[in-house]
Amino acid sequence: VVIFALMMSAILVFFIVPLTILFFIYLANILLLIYQRNSEVKADPLSEVWDNARKTLASFWDICARIWHGYELHGVENLPEGAGILVYYHGAIPIDHLYFLSRLFLWKKRLCMSVADHFVFRLPGMKLLLAVSGIMPGTREECLSALKKGHLVSISPGGVREALFSDESYQLMWGNRKGFAQVAIDAKVPIIPMYTQNVREAYRMFKETRFLRQLYESTRLPFTPPYGGIPVKFRTYIGEPIPYDPNITAEELVKKQICKRQLSLLLQTKAAVQALIDKHQRIPGSIWKALLDRFDTKKK
Repeated sequence: VVIFALMMSAILVFFIVPLTILFFIYLANILLLIYQRNSEVKADPLSEVWDNARKTLASFWDICARIWHGYELHGVENLPEGAGILVYYHGAIPIDHLYFLSRLFLWKKRLCMSVADHFVFRLPGMKLLLAVSGIMPGTREECLSALKKGHLVSISPGGVREALFSDESYQLMWGNRKGFAQVAIDAKVPIIPMYTQNVREAYRMFKETRFLRQLYESTRLPFTPPYGGIPVKFRTYIGEPIPYDPNITAEELVKKQICKRQLSLLLQTKAAVQALIDKHQRIPGSIWKALLDRFDTKKK
């Protein structure tokens, strides 16, 4: 009984924060459904009719960000007034991206459309929340439509693979994904790199094994649960935009971001994002030092 109690306590400690985040996400969807029904709102979830609901949700997550991670957002001035593609590193849980979306909406009253993996849209009971939050599939048509309407579009080329198998070394696992570059060319918009400091120290995945890798590659489903929830310091940095060049091809646009250092050929590291990691991230990541960052008031 004692051993079982200790095991259950350990599991609770490891997973309590990720489970709490999941609970609040589903609670948000329920509240939106109640709001929609009571107010008889039938407008497009992206319309201004939903701005009050979006502001309430953004305020809640921003409070969580301030309290739990002392969240800071730097480089907002690098965002274009019009459309653009934000490219970012994907942590074990993209909670940092949720913090960014919330603060951007509160500061600028601007909705950033976010590309999510296909499995997210198969989760039950999430449809309205995803629509109101601007979460969309990463099809070329969806992205182009959002950009032509003047929205920012955020995407993590590493996606779930990067979330599952990157670690405290902060390796970018983008493979051969360059679709975002072609979309940027087609829409004639800049690409803006973005990165959140210490995101891997807050939430982590279990060490990669051959079985887990094969399981993901065969199903494309994230079976491995994240753990952690340590209140380390979060700082999101938005880098300088890579402007649209009418004379450049998609392949050349990707190469324009590739880090000049010789890294593994399996990792198509993009220099704009890698530069932010190199500048702002301690590698390998340290949970203890990331916690101490909470007490460092000097901007990094």
